[in-house]
Amino acid sequence: MRLPGRQDAGKQGWLGYCLNVHPTQTMAEVKAALQGPVREIKRRLSPDAPFAVGLRLSAEAAADPDAAAAELSALFAAEGYVAYTMNGFPYGRFHGVSVKTDVYQPDWTTPQRRHYTANLARVMAALVPAGATATISTVPGGFAESTRDRQDAVADGLLRGVADLVALRRQTGRTVALALEPEPWCLLETTQDAVTFFRDWLFTPAAARRLAALSGLTPDEAAAALPRHLGLCLDVCHMAVAFETPEETLAALAQAGIPIHKIQLSAALRIERMDGEARRQVAAFKDAVYLHQVVTRSDGGATRRFLDLPEALAAGGDGEEWRIHFHVPVFTNPRPPLGSTRPVLERVLALHRAQPISAHLEVETYTWDVLPTGTGLMAASGETTAITAGDVTTGIERELEWVLRQLS
Repeated sequence: MRLPGRQDAGKQGWLGYCLNVHPTQTMAEVKAALQGPVREIKRRLSPDAPFAVGLRLSAEAAADPDAAAAELSALFAAEGYVAYTMNGFPYGRFHGVSVKTDVYQPDWTTPQRRHYTANLARVMAALVPAGATATISTVPGGFAESTRDRQDAVADGLLRGVADLVALRRQTGRTVALALEPEPWCLLETTQDAVTFFRDWLFTPAAARRLAALSGLTPDEAAAALPRHLGLCLDVCHMAVAFETPEETLAALAQAGIPIHKIQLSAALRIERMDGEARRQVAAFKDAVYLHQVVTRSDGGATRRFLDLPEALAAGGDGEEWRIHFHVPVFTNPRPPLGSTRPVLERVLALHRAQPISAHLEVETYTWDVLPTGTGLMAASGETTAITAGDVTTGIERELEWVLRQLS
């Protein structure tokens, strides 16, 4: 859906939801999602106007980008969909198997990640209207453990990826921007990590010279191309888990000249003050599929970090505030002692309403099929809401409606 409110300063754009909530490993699964739940949500929310779709294709589905683009172009035209963004973070299967730290592989030190992203970009260039910019969110370098000492290789991989996007722009006239998505336990975990990495490795004269050599641009042209094709995807859940505030994050990125090419609208599970009952209820959110990083903070401000929820639960932490990388539906307010970082998301949307931050907004709650039952999730209006895997379509509809209310 087209974003409501002010559309100045070249910030007019779109709101949709990410298809990673549905199985999208094969093109058959992608088409099933587009002709099933996406069609129904469009019917409910945007029957007579274009409906923006946040695509997600696995490496398998995007292996033949020209064929994928042809199939999707026909389907989008028939259904009244608009392409604007792609989730290029998960490379392989994202449902029904253990994802955990495998989601960061391959990382940006590998040719596989670059090739996959180039395929996604070719699909998007075929789908977006003339004059529009497409975005692809991606791994923030890689898992910290495997990339922390390889920042030069990560940077070179990203610059090679940008060179691919420069060549694609020459060929098609379409601009595709790559958006790195900071996440706990990744090379780029916090806003400050992103600022430092861009300052030292990407938005530098040396990087511009390297891109010039890779792309045939002049160094000045390459310096201008870098922020056009490279920036951040601001995932609000990830930002909240790190105890960052929207105002501080946006100010730091603006000062560093790092564009926010995309915002993923999401909320994390939060425990205001951990105790025995909260620990018992939080334990229901453990699952074997996704990684649920945890950051805790004491009354004195000391923080602890855990790679996954079971480790955090084993370590205790009564009296601390917990923020857990478990996406909860954005319209919900879990019944105490559970909670959500929805206020952080509300603040981001209020700031966007006052002055658009990004042209591309995408709801990204992919955890519907692992949400535990009986946890007392509450809707924003206070009524109990039945959130089940079988009612994902209604859940997504309500998420989009909630966001639109926040922006109106």
